[in-house]
Amino acid sequence: MALGYPDPPLSDGVIALRPWSMQDVPEAVSCCNDEQIRRFIPTLPIPYTEDDAIAFIGAAQQRLDQGSVTLVIGDAADAALRGSIGLRAVAPGVAQTGYWVAPAARGRGLAGKALVLLSRWAMATLPLIRLQLFTDVDNPASMRVAEQAGFVPEGTLRNWYDLRGERRDAVMFSLLPGDRS
Repeated sequence: MALGYPDPPLSDGVIALRPWSMQDVPEAVSCCNDEQIRRFIPTLPIPYTEDDAIAFIGAAQQRLDQGSVTLVIGDAADAALRGSIGLRAVAPGVAQTGYWVAPAARGRGLAGKALVLLSRWAMATLPLIRLQLFTDVDNPASMRVAEQAGFVPEGTLRNWYDLRGERRDAVMFSLLPGDRS
C-alpha cells in the first residue's frame, strides 16, 4: 500500500503534523541522541549524526512508495519540531504506528494528540481493518499515550523485537474500525 501525506495537513490547533524538512536536521540529531528516545527506538543509529538525519529526511519519498509515512509533530503556531509519528503498512489492511517526543516537549500530551490525529486520518482514508502499535514493557508513558488515544491493549508479546541485539518483550495495542480514537 503506497501512502501519501495527509491532505489537508492534520492539525488540532495545538500541533500540526507535517513532512520532515532539511531545516529539522539539527533538532532531529539532538532528539535522536536523547537517551529515552534511543532506549526505545531500535532502528536509530548510535550516535545519531547529521548525515543520519539528512539520509532519513532524503528518503521520505522512498518510504512513501514502500507504504510508510513519517511526520513531524510540530507546534501549530511555528511548526517547530516537537516529535515524530509514523505509520507503515505491515500486511494487507494492517498498519503499525509509532511515535517519540522531544525531551523539552514531554508531559504536555503531544504524542497523544498526534496519535489521535494520525489514527483518525488513517482509519478514515486508508483501507484498514487494524491499526496497531507496540511499546516496550518498560515504557509505561508510551502505554498511557496509546490507551488515552483509544488503542486497546492486547497482551505482552515475548521476545517481540530486537533492540540492538537484545530481544525485548512488548505490549501490543490495536485500534479497529469503530473503536474510539
